[in-house]
Amino acid sequence: MKALVVYYSRTGNTRDVAQDVARELNCDLEEIYDTQKRSGIIGWLKSGYQANRGKYTIIKELEKNPASYDLVIIGTPVWAGKPSVPVSTFIRDYRDELNNVAFFCTLKASGSESALQAMAELSGKTPVETMVIEESEIKQKTCDCKVEPFVRDVVDF
Repeated sequence: MKALVVYYSRTGNTRDVAQDVARELNCDLEEIYDTQKRSGIIGWLKSGYQANRGKYTIIKELEKNPASYDLVIIGTPVWAGKPSVPVSTFIRDYRDELNNVAFFCTLKASGSESALQAMAELSGKTPVETMVIEESEIKQKTCDCKVEPFVRDVVDF
């Protein structure tokens, strides 16, 4: 199975999880780059507002072609109960190039269920596996207990 992990990370939390997943799977990794500035409190407020309103952004073109992979694992932070705007844009733009998908999200509080559901609806695909990692698990370095079963399950799909 040829897999690709694609992710967006505003603070670095989703990046850390994406790197762990890619390392465990020994697969390719691609970061989604947004053309909008999202740092600081203003960026945080704008990001939540745009996600809640179902807005899209302009992302930089990927280096890797998702259609070349059997499985694309998509990672996102949760913004206002939705996937991040850059990830929603990625799914919209590359929807027809996704063969099979798995999703993971990182979050501080709540909203993972609605974010994962939105990703499935946007992609038009049922994910082979999903994973939710809370910020506290990342900070305490206890998310391995979720990453390992997630990786095992996506390999077995």
